[in-house]
Amino acid sequence: MNLRLRQFGAACVLALALARPAFAQQEEDTPLAKKMKAINTAFKAVGRQVEDPTKNASTLAQIAIIETNAKEAMAFEPEKKGKVPAGEQAKFMDGYKAGMKDFLLSVEKLKGAIKANKNTDAVAIVDAMKGQQREGHKEYRIKKAGAPPGTL
Repeated sequence: MNLRLRQFGAACVLALALARPAFAQQEEDTPLAKKMKAINTAFKAVGRQVEDPTKNASTLAQIAIIETNAKEAMAFEPEKKGKVPAGEQAKFMDGYKAGMKDFLLSVEKLKGAIKANKNTDAVAIVDAMKGQQREGHKEYRIKKAGAPPGTL
């Protein structure tokens, strides 16, 4: 009995060790996904601290990260483009770039509000940007496998 338990445990450990590298290869990020993750990380930080005027310097640093990565993200194509019919791909890309330009305009508004110490206005801008993010992801991002309904 004890020997069987050890063998089973060893088999489980071996299976996990073999499965981990295969799983890691499947989740390799595209260049666009890397930019979007950087934007998301900085955007979450901004959302946590935007109300606090004492953290405006840090907020501006995070906004710079968002701005830089959003500008660079415009050069890439969303993975979902491949799932769009060939005749609609140009329209899809135009919509993606227009959405990113609108997002960058919101980033500029946010930066201006923070620089002017108008943190209440900045909170409203961040809320609007969250809506932009949701709509953009709904339109241009492939839904992750296994994600619950209503999430991306």
